[in-house]
Amino acid sequence: MAGKEAPPAPAAHPPRKAPGGWVWEEAQNPPKRLRGGEVEVQEQPRKLPKRKIVLLMAYSGKGYHGMQGVSAAGQVVSLKVWLIEDLLDKINSHLPSHIRILGLKRVTGGFNSKNKCDARTYFYMLPTFAFAHKDRDVQDETYRLSAETLQQVNRLLACYKGTHNFHNFTSQKGPHEPSARRYVLEMYCEPPFEREGLEFAVIKVKGQSFMMHQIRKMVGLVVAIVKGYAPESVLERSWGEEKVDVPKAPGLGLVLERVHFEKYNQRFGGDGLHEPLDWAQEEAKVVAFKEQHIYPTIVSTERRERSMAQWLSTLPIHNFSATAIAMGSGTQPPQCWDHRPALPYPAGLPNIL
Repeated sequence: MAGKEAPPAPAAHPPRKAPGGWVWEEAQNPPKRLRGGEVEVQEQPRKLPKRKIVLLMAYSGKGYHGMQGVSAAGQVVSLKVWLIEDLLDKINSHLPSHIRILGLKRVTGGFNSKNKCDARTYFYMLPTFAFAHKDRDVQDETYRLSAETLQQVNRLLACYKGTHNFHNFTSQKGPHEPSARRYVLEMYCEPPFEREGLEFAVIKVKGQSFMMHQIRKMVGLVVAIVKGYAPESVLERSWGEEKVDVPKAPGLGLVLERVHFEKYNQRFGGDGLHEPLDWAQEEAKVVAFKEQHIYPTIVSTERRERSMAQWLSTLPIHNFSATAIAMGSGTQPPQCWDHRPALPYPAGLPNIL
């Protein structure tokens, strides 16, 4: 009708509501029209496909809550990314020095670093005065670990190898729960070394899976035995059905050292398409990160906060003979006999320390 404006042409896309009214949007620029009515088709930029990879990470866990709340020298995470040039350098450029990406490998499309993990290796670093007899000063920095005491420590740690019921080494687990049975492949203490005038030692443990606080309690009970607060028989009693008072060592020295993917490596590591996840070429970077960030953090924090010395002063209040009356005199050494592997632990369940 004359005198009225023609209605606007329909929009290509529905409007969105914005403060003050409706706003019309176009998803992309309209195509250009050439003479003669032909439409010029604009070529879209080619999108690179994402690929599944794993990253080898190292970080000092002091001061923030990260993956499981502990430091790591060899954590592995899986994700999909665009494989751009110098990817590791670009990622590390946005990270603080105490968080580093040390390596990258291509993996199969369905790979999941948590579910495909066969085992984990942790280490626990502690000042060796933790093994001094209870009659000595709780923080005697002049103490040095003797060969005989180191041999005793390793004999006790070896008793953890195999499958045991670790319900006394965690919370909220009963003795009849199948998930309380865990398989430990190895556990031993390395020779001591000095840092800033204080002697330290590193305990390494490799296991199929671990429960909350399990490693700290495993270390704590051996320390209590070596210092003379508990009889050796408490180890075997701790795997029984009765409740045993197991002390929990401080969390400061606990570090995730390596994540193992042995079944994955057997299946895909030699197929010519994928690399085995062994990180041998990155080992020097791992060692350097431990020396530059993890060890110094543990040493300086121990000197400043005295977490081990304070924890050692609490050992006398533990009652290690609470179940000894029901189990006998409690004078026999532990029998390290059960080395059978546990049933495969369900994939994807929490593995928190």
